[in-house]
Amino acid sequence: MFHWLLLMLVFGSALALASDDFYDGVQVINGCEIKPKTACADVDLSGVDLKHADLSGARFSKVKFHAADLRHADLSYVKFAQCSLDGANLASANLNHADVRSSSFTNANLEGITAWALFAQGVDFSGSNMDGANIDQGRLSGANLTAVSLRAARLERTWMGKAKLINADLTNANIQEAKLNAANLAGATFDGTRIHYAIFAGAFMQGCTGCPKDW
Repeated sequence: MFHWLLLMLVFGSALALASDDFYDGVQVINGCEIKPKTACADVDLSGVDLKHADLSGARFSKVKFHAADLRHADLSYVKFAQCSLDGANLASANLNHADVRSSSFTNANLEGITAWALFAQGVDFSGSNMDGANIDQGRLSGANLTAVSLRAARLERTWMGKAKLINADLTNANIQEAKLNAANLAGATFDGTRIHYAIFAGAFMQGCTGCPKDW
């Protein structure tokens, strides 16, 4: 009898824990519902597995995503306000029309993201991998892209005025019609980069490989 009661107690505890993780079929992590258009503030989601999660239209404020796994997640139209995604893995995530201003993505994996019309003015992406990313018509003015790898990335018609691209690698990238007014391109690599109609007025190019010579 005692053993039966003990088993029931353990089983009941397991169910209670499980119910804390789901509400009406929606996963809940540290009080944050993982669903489209969710709204979460002051939550720690560091290291959480959010692969393929549909968070489109969500609103996050002061949320920590340190080293979180967001590969293939739908983050379109998401707003990250004062969030930290440092070290997060967002490979192949959808960030179309996302607003990440005031947040940070240092040393993050953004390889192959789709981020058309991304709002990322002033964001710190330093040390991140953005190879193959599609950020056409993005807003990266004043962003910190120091030591970022943008190999074969698409940045057509992207605004990067006053951005820091120090030691960035844009080998085989497409930056046609991009605006790099007063950008810092010191030590950057532009080998094979498509730069047709890009604007480099006032850009600092010391030590840049492949930068245009007629600006």
